Amino acid sequence: MAAARPELPGAAAAARSLARGCWSAFWDYETPKVVVVRSRRLGVVHRAVQLLILLYFVWYVFIVQKSYQERETGPESSVVTKVKGITASGRRVWDVEEYVKPPEGGSVFSVVTRIEVTALQALGTCPESLRVQNAVCHSDDDCAPGELDMLGHGRCAGVGWGSEPSRAPGPHSRRLPPGLRTGRCVPYYHGPARTCEVSAWCPLEDGASASQFLGHMAPNFTILIKNSIHYPKFQFSKGNIASQRGDYLKHCTFDHDSDPYCPIFRLGFIVDQAGENFTELAQKGGVIGVIINWDCDLDLSESECNPKYSFRRLDPKHIPASSGYNFRFAKYYNTNGTTTRTLIKAYGIRIDVIVHGQAGKFSLIPTIINVATALTSIGVGSFLCDWILLTFMNKNKIYSHKKFDKVCAPRHPSSTWPMTLALVLGQGPPPSCHSQDQLPIPSSGQGPTSGQGAELGLAPFLTHSSRWGTLLSHRTEVFYMRSPHRIHTHKP
Repeated sequence: MAAARPELPGAAAAARSLARGCWSAFWDYETPKVVVVRSRRLGVVHRAVQLLILLYFVWYVFIVQKSYQERETGPESSVVTKVKGITASGRRVWDVEEYVKPPEGGSVFSVVTRIEVTALQALGTCPESLRVQNAVCHSDDDCAPGELDMLGHGRCAGVGWGSEPSRAPGPHSRRLPPGLRTGRCVPYYHGPARTCEVSAWCPLEDGASASQFLGHMAPNFTILIKNSIHYPKFQFSKGNIASQRGDYLKHCTFDHDSDPYCPIFRLGFIVDQAGENFTELAQKGGVIGVIINWDCDLDLSESECNPKYSFRRLDPKHIPASSGYNFRFAKYYNTNGTTTRTLIKAYGIRIDVIVHGQAGKFSLIPTIINVATALTSIGVGSFLCDWILLTFMNKNKIYSHKKFDKVCAPRHPSSTWPMTLALVLGQGPPPSCHSQDQLPIPSSGQGPTSGQGAELGLAPFLTHSSRWGTLLSHRTEVFYMRSPHRIHTHKP
């Protein structure tokens, strides 16, 4: 007699049973079952959800988004700009070569509207600016000789210096390179304050700068913006100048309605369209974006692909630390062997030309994908109604029993194909669903009639012409179909 196998602990047995159940359920096949529920409220919800999904795909996906098209974003673009106009400050006249920086005519340029000029700067020693940290002093002891402040106005040695470096006072007889503190505490340019002396371009801006406003005539400056785009995927190119006449641009300015293909803008028009006050912007400077948008539907004619212009301020004007725009540049002179310069701090309106857009053309692949998605999404209505049916309806348990069935496949010791074919055709012996409780096949004189079976939703089985049916396990009820006329019910 074989030795008795040791019993597994309860937890191990439960885990083994669970693993077997999961492995068995992994090979189950699920197929939809149609259950007709005659409920007006549920039917209204079902059709309303389907209608909303259909409207979403027809109106938004296909009409608004044009998802039937193949699209390309970010066109290849070139921008050429040109500014014209003159202005004056005092007795001086300023032309394009002086107030437009840089002069190359790219997509980013600045129009100078106000300047602070520090003239006749020369290499020497002078008081450091009060705006420089640790520049304020009370005596020479507060100013260490030879100290270099990288954020100050001193200049490093060997960079554009043409004069002899200064000497430190007192016992310090060694030479100091330009850009270092001399070690002396000297009076400031104005007021009672005192700062450390530095070797630099003197005088500094704080001591001798003069402001000049160039913005009186600046609103009338004209800006030509030539733009050409190309979509390589569709081999489509177009520019924002449509006329073929050579003198067309000499007699037009931009207008949304009458001249949309004349890209000549007044500077005042650009600032107004951005919602800014020109005088305030010219005083402190700012950054204005000229956005050119090319949205082209290439299923239509080429004349329907037109540029759309918009204007807005790009720098945050409500944040004092980051609003405004200015830059510095210098003009150098050589007089009698002495190098001098004029330092100019320029405030201006910076123009950034930004080009973007997208093009679309009909394509069969995105059309098929979106139509299939629309048809699939309509099933969301059935999922929602199933959830309502099985959760909130009064007879949700009855609906659940009707909706979910479990059919046990027949297990026969013979695996030959004739027997399998006989089972498929319904000519084989009755199948057995192996379970813990082997239920006997009821006799033909028991169970409900075919009419009762029809009420249980089993009419398709009752009309089957086979002699033996299928074993149907429906949660707590197991049905044995003996013949097409009677159904026997056994409740375990």
